[in-house]
Formats: sequence, structure tokens, C-alpha cells
Amino acid sequence: MLGLLGTLIIGFFVGLIARWIFPGRQPAGCLTTILIGIAGSFLAFYIGRVLGLTSGHPDRLLPVGFIPSLIGAVLFLFLFRLIRGRRQ
Repeated sequence: MLGLLGTLIIGFFVGLIARWIFPGRQPAGCLTTILIGIAGSFLAFYIGRVLGLTSGHPDRLLPVGFIPSLIGAVLFLFLFRLIRGRRQ
């Protein structure tokens, strides 16, 4: 339970900083910010796994680190806006 709480807290801060680094029109609340941070962590995990930099199983919800999670969250926001821009 403590691991999940820590993941949510770190996800919030990673998402918050990612939204600050990659500014724009983002009508999102705390839950969306947390999800951006967690998605960034998973994205960083999978990219690191493809490049051979990380190991482990993604089902354990182990963070890959603050900086890689932040890079993954910014990349996630970029991809989200790229896809969302094509729809509009």
C-alpha cells in the first residue's frame, strides 16, 4: 500500500513538472496530472527496456527514477498533443 501511495505522489510531482516544462492549454486536474506522471514513468521504463538500460517487470510498479520519468512524461505530453492536434 505504501508503494502505491509513493507512486501516486511521485507521479503527481513528475506530471506537475512535466506540465510546467511543456506548457500549453491543459485543462486538467490532479488526477490527470498524476496519470501523466505515471504514464511517463511507464514510457521511460519501456524505452529503457528497449535500449537495454532498465530491467525488471513492469507489473511491479517500480519507478525507473525521477529524471527518466520526467523525460517520459514530457514525451508523453508531446505525443498526446501531436495525436490530439490531428483530430481537431
